[in-house]
Amino acid sequence: MSDDKDRRPRTRVVTGGRRPEWTQGIVNPPLWRASTHLYESVAEMRARGRDTHHKLFYGRRGAPTQWSLAEALTELEPGAGGTFLYPSGVAAIAAALLSVLSPGDELLCTDSAYDPTRSFATGFLARFGVQTRFYDPLIGAGIAELIAPNTRAILLECPGSLTFEVQDVPAIVAAARARGVVTLLDNTWATPLLFPAIAHGVDLSILAGTKYVSGHSDVMIGSVTATPDRWAALRDTSLQLGQVASPDDAWLAARGLRTMAVRLEAQGASALAVAQWLAAQPEVVRVLHPALPDFPGNALFTRDFLGASGLFGVVLKGSDKGRVALLDGLELFGLGYSWGGFESLAIAADPARYRTATVCDLGGQLVRLSIGLEDPADLIADLRAGLDRLRAAEGW
Repeated sequence: MSDDKDRRPRTRVVTGGRRPEWTQGIVNPPLWRASTHLYESVAEMRARGRDTHHKLFYGRRGAPTQWSLAEALTELEPGAGGTFLYPSGVAAIAAALLSVLSPGDELLCTDSAYDPTRSFATGFLARFGVQTRFYDPLIGAGIAELIAPNTRAILLECPGSLTFEVQDVPAIVAAARARGVVTLLDNTWATPLLFPAIAHGVDLSILAGTKYVSGHSDVMIGSVTATPDRWAALRDTSLQLGQVASPDDAWLAARGLRTMAVRLEAQGASALAVAQWLAAQPEVVRVLHPALPDFPGNALFTRDFLGASGLFGVVLKGSDKGRVALLDGLELFGLGYSWGGFESLAIAADPARYRTATVCDLGGQLVRLSIGLEDPADLIADLRAGLDRLRAAEGW
C-alpha cells in the first residue's frame, strides 16, 4: 500500500503511532518518564519554546510515549486533525467543552449523558456563566428547533451509557453545522472502530480510554480527537489547563490499543449472545441492547454502526430486593464501576434519578452488564443462578 491512510482500522490499531524515531528500533515506543528535558544551549531553549509539537520541551507537554498513543488514536479517525490525552475520561470531557464554550454561551446536552458530564455542566459550567439545556436523545433533526442564538455546542453520547438510546448523529450534526454549532460526542461505547465519529461529521470525539482502549482495568486515561479546525483550540485549552496523561498510563493504554479490535469483536459477540438469552427469560422485562432487532433504536444502529461492543442493560421484574439478590451472588461478574475490561462487571443503575428533559420509566429494575472475555456459556450460567436467587427473594 502506498499510503498508511489506505490501511483498514484493524491494521491501524497495530501500526498507528509507531514512528521509527519514537520506537527507536523496537516494537513498542519506550516508556519516557521525565519532568525536565535538557537543552544544549540557551539558543536551543529559546527556539524550542516557539514550537513544542512532537518536540521535547517540558514533561507537561509529553514525550514519545504520549505522542505515539495520541497519533495512533488520530489515525483511527479519518479526517481528524489531532488527539490530546488526559488523565481520565471526565477530564477529556471537561477540556473538550472548555475549548468551545465561553461565558454567555449555551450547551445542548443529551439527557442520557454520563452523570459526571451532567455534573460538570450543571456545576462548573454554570458557575462560569454557561447555560445547559438537556434534550431528548431521540430528538434527531428536531434539535434544530432548540438551537438558540447563543447555542455554541451540542454534546451527544451514543448509545447512552445507562439506557443505550441511539441518537441520529448525522441528523444532529447536519442541524448543528447549518447554524455554526460545534458537536461533541462521547464515543466510549463504540470507539472509532465501531463508529468513526469524525467521518460522521462530529467535531470532537471523546473517549474514556480507561475502558476499551486500555482493556485491562489498570489505567485511568482519556482522549479527545478533533477535526483540523478544532484542533488548535483544543490543544491550547488543554495546555492552559495543565492537562497531561502520565507516561505510564499512556504506555499501558497503547499496549491495550493493539488488541482492541479483537477484544471488541469477541466481547461484542459474547454480549449479544448473553443479551439474546436474557431476552427470553421470564424474569426479564426487556433487554437494552442496540443490536437486538426489537430495540427501538435498532434501525439507526444498523445504519450507522459497524458493530456492537460489550455493554448493555437488562431490566428485571420485581423489586430492588430481588435485583440485589441477583447481584450479590454473582461469581463471574464483579460488582464495580467502569467497563470495557477483560473481566465482566455488573452494577445496579437507576437512570430516572438523572433525567430532567425526559421521563425514564423502564418498568423494572435496571442492571448494567459489561461483558468481558469469559466464555458466554459460563456467564449465562452465572446469570441463570442469579435469576433463581431473584425469584426466591421475590417469593415467586
